[in-house]
Amino acid sequence: MRPGDTGQVLAVCVVHADLDVPGRVGRSAIDKRPRPGRVPVRALGLDGDHVCNVEDHGGVHQAVYAYADEDARRWAGELDRDLPAGWFGENLRIEGLAVSDAVVGARWTIGDTLLEVSAPRVPCATFQHWAGEAKWVKRFALRSDTGTYLRVLTEGTIGAGDTVSVVHVPDHGITVRDVFTGADPDRLAFLATAEPTLSDDIRMQIERHARRQANADRAARQRADQPADPATPRGAELDTGAQL
Repeated sequence: MRPGDTGQVLAVCVVHADLDVPGRVGRSAIDKRPRPGRVPVRALGLDGDHVCNVEDHGGVHQAVYAYADEDARRWAGELDRDLPAGWFGENLRIEGLAVSDAVVGARWTIGDTLLEVSAPRVPCATFQHWAGEAKWVKRFALRSDTGTYLRVLTEGTIGAGDTVSVVHVPDHGITVRDVFTGADPDRLAFLATAEPTLSDDIRMQIERHARRQANADRAARQRADQPADPATPRGAELDTGAQL
């Protein structure tokens, strides 16, 4: 995604009704539906929207959640069901931009608002319950089409049909997908020093990826240093089981 790229808002979604969910959360605002007209956007999100589980969601770094229509349509085809705007719990269904590959710290203008890419969405048990699909969290995570959370830098209004304009992309080039997968801990470590807008949650996520990689490297070294079993005859490890 580069400066000058554009997309379009297909729908602006807010909470339709709170949902009863099992477990400690109890209630969720994941059920979002399109709202007509122009919707005011504040520092903590859209008018008419709210968060039930404030421990894990919401705040200025998760004020607005955007999801790509292209990703939604791909999932709809795989699941053989309609996934209308709002189904992913998103506030903005966007067409024409690779939302999950947005660079952390990139800035978008939509209507008279200015938004900043802040974090990937991390799927949870509530999302699993809402989806009603077997192993949904694992499937969603493996695809890593997470969508992105956005900070509100300039308040305003957003409506369906608005153009999404990418007006700034940081030079580091690290995307919300990169943060979610943790596939390159060294690049993420660089992000932690290069991007001043990172939330504490994202910094902790980067640290978890680094610890996981360090543990994997340590285990690999231990396996490499493990001496061969002296009771195993030379060449036995190459035995294919063929009978002579």
